[in-house]
Amino acid sequence: MEIAWLFPLGVGVGAFGTLVGAGGGFVLVPVLLFLYPDMKASTVTSISLLVVTANAASGSIAYGLQRRIDVRSGILFACSTLPGAIAGSLVVSRIPRQQFDLIFAFVLGGVGIWLIAWRPSTAIRLPPQGWFVVHRTVRDHRGNTFSYGYRAWLGMLLSLFVGFFSSLLGVGGGFIHVPLMTAVLHFPVHVATATSQFVLGFMALEGSSVHIMSGDIGWDENLAKAGVLAAGAIIGAQGGARLSRHLPARVITRILAVTLVIVAARLGITAL
Repeated sequence: MEIAWLFPLGVGVGAFGTLVGAGGGFVLVPVLLFLYPDMKASTVTSISLLVVTANAASGSIAYGLQRRIDVRSGILFACSTLPGAIAGSLVVSRIPRQQFDLIFAFVLGGVGIWLIAWRPSTAIRLPPQGWFVVHRTVRDHRGNTFSYGYRAWLGMLLSLFVGFFSSLLGVGGGFIHVPLMTAVLHFPVHVATATSQFVLGFMALEGSSVHIMSGDIGWDENLAKAGVLAAGAIIGAQGGARLSRHLPARVITRILAVTLVIVAARLGITAL
């Protein structure tokens, strides 16, 4: 495959990943696995994390202008992902390619099925009370106000878990983080997707740094592939952020869920 064809792929990955707040890695990694069946799992994740870093940075700027990012929570979650991101980057080099494909398919499918089955409660949720509970109010550029509360220790614990799988699978972790933020921490979906993009930038950069220091990617053709994909993702992320303003929260969640199941099924069949 000519490297130039990776640019439009990066645009699509960036747009879709930013739309659902997942960074696009959960789409990019399966595509890379299909296109390069002989590529090591650690190299695939290295390329993906570099692209996710660029995508998340671009998406965060767009969401920042829309004032939909919960910055304080984002910084807290980003710091919590650090130990997990480092561990995941070190573990992936020890996993054979076929096992990696099956693990990836299992995680994607599990999250997708859960999202399809999950029905958010329509009842008014009272903010939790007790120790380590934080309350947030986000007002976006259109005047929409989102008020919510969550347990800080739980958010940090979930972020540690997400950081590990982010670097292990090279997906950025947003496809796990967004559902957890909405279903468990009760973030509004539009705030969750924006804040997830913000966290992803730090998370993916942490994992990428470990991969670079481990020699999983160097000054070679693989770095060029990552650069072309990243350039496309930066442009696509701007479009995804704009499109998200016009879609209801339920639609964004369903798009993410169905895509996860389809990608998981295709990857699982190939790996067996």
